[in-house]
Amino acid sequence: MAVDVLLGLQWGDEGKGKIVDVLAPQYDIIARFQGGPNAGHTLIFDGKKFVLHTVPSGIFRPGLKNIIGNGVVIDPITLSKELDKLDDAGIDYAGRLFVARKAHLILPSHRLLDAARENAKGDRKIGSTLKGIGPTYMDKTGRNGLRVGNLEAPDFRERYEELKEKHKQLVGLYPFIQFDLAKEEEAWFKAIERLQKLEFVDGEYWINDAIKRGEKILAEGAQGSMLDIDFGTYPFVTSSNTITAGVCTGLGIAPQQIGEVIGITKAYCTRVGGGPFPTELLDETGEFLRQEGGEFGATTGRPRRCGWIDLVQLRYTIMLSGVTQLVVTKVDVLNNFETLQVADAYDVEGTVTETLPFDLVRENFKPVYTPVPGWNSNLTSVKEEANLPAACIDYVKFLEEKLGTRVSMVSTGPDREELVMRG
Repeated sequence: MAVDVLLGLQWGDEGKGKIVDVLAPQYDIIARFQGGPNAGHTLIFDGKKFVLHTVPSGIFRPGLKNIIGNGVVIDPITLSKELDKLDDAGIDYAGRLFVARKAHLILPSHRLLDAARENAKGDRKIGSTLKGIGPTYMDKTGRNGLRVGNLEAPDFRERYEELKEKHKQLVGLYPFIQFDLAKEEEAWFKAIERLQKLEFVDGEYWINDAIKRGEKILAEGAQGSMLDIDFGTYPFVTSSNTITAGVCTGLGIAPQQIGEVIGITKAYCTRVGGGPFPTELLDETGEFLRQEGGEFGATTGRPRRCGWIDLVQLRYTIMLSGVTQLVVTKVDVLNNFETLQVADAYDVEGTVTETLPFDLVRENFKPVYTPVPGWNSNLTSVKEEANLPAACIDYVKFLEEKLGTRVSMVSTGPDREELVMRG
């Protein structure tokens, strides 16, 4: 098996970037397979913090190849800013960062359309990051989109103008919003010049040739499984498939090439934007988790909604993706609790169930909690499982038992070194 998968099992922000960075030396290629620049993968090492939105998280490991797959939608402006920061940090990505020709481009008018549509929804907003991602995927499925490979065609500008005019007509259906399209276009075409300096590849052939050569690949997911367009909390979801199935279409590989599936979950749970969140805590405990965990969006800066871990939801996403091992992050955020609560079932109008209702938005249900002892001690500098507090080890084993999946790593802090590897 040549392609392992790493993805988030909640609503995103589980700490995927750090774990990709830690695992990267075991691989030859890190491949981003879906999503857009609404992703915010945060990496902290050597006292420095980096946030990646489009570039795969293996870029900081020398010699490692990284590919932005065809399932990703790319905003050239965001990508150009990322490359600037890599340049400033002295990261050499020349010959190591590849872009699939079939990846779709986010146009400035996609962002205009996104903002106009979201503004028109009023109280029914889904919490879009307004980065044009939804409209870009709509054009992709509507067979109108522009792809990276189209930049090499002589009629690209003509096709760009045609799509822009279509977007302007659609925007006319919504209330007016302020958006300087001409200024955004100027920045976009400047960023396109930067994008064209990267190496474009036929991603499906490129990655399958690597598999034939015996190279080991880690597919990096963005967002979280509960934001999957098919299986998430619809309509409060993203526009791509965030589960393991998305790897096959997002990179162009066959299902039998999938090996390990590494699922990431926080020791508690968070969500950004609108939509249902069964275990959300709208009290001082929720605010404590937010402040202690620094729960503010890496992409938007928005405060994240916080709550207890939800095992009903996790069993669901583990099932969907065939998760073979778990990584539990931000365990240290729970250091100061005497007792933790774990949602192990839902009460749906008087019936207790361990499965998710069809529609979390409309159905009447509430989580059923099981109390678990906390460890009420500091985990700073703990690198070995034997040095973790007994209650913390018990919590991890409790999760393993309830989820039926081995926990292979426990993250005890934001730095790449703050990680306990379990046998």
